[in-house]
Amino acid sequence: MERITMSLDEDLANAFDALIHERGYTSRSEAMRDLLRREIETQRQTRYAKAWCVATLSYVYDHHARKLAERLTAAQHEHHDLVVSSTHVHLDHQHCLETVILRGRTSSVRKFANALQAERGVRHGSLNLISVDPGDGHHGEGAHQHHGHLHLIPST
Repeated sequence: MERITMSLDEDLANAFDALIHERGYTSRSEAMRDLLRREIETQRQTRYAKAWCVATLSYVYDHHARKLAERLTAAQHEHHDLVVSSTHVHLDHQHCLETVILRGRTSSVRKFANALQAERGVRHGSLNLISVDPGDGHHGEGAHQHHGHLHLIPST
């Protein structure tokens, strides 16, 4: 492990310490590593849109919006190559929450997520992407398929 030293003004250091405490970190180093990983991941996803990812797309929608539930389900069926699973929750008499687990090329996942979130009646959409590398976690020999599926390894 490599050690680095940084200087912060007092206000920034106090704000960082408050964040560390709020999120339950036991050290500044742990928090800093997570912040760096998050920023590096954001850059990677921006630069390499053709890379692979796994993702969750969560959104709340108006159950009574004209044929919206049917359109959302149809879109998921049309993109069965991306959609791994979905969960549907009734929030009240009018609103539902769906969380869709996705897997595929980052650009395709983003495009699909944007299209679902743009449907009239969909509210509060949020996409969480995690970059992965196509490969096989069994032997480190690179990508291969088992029974028609590709192994995707979380990027480091």
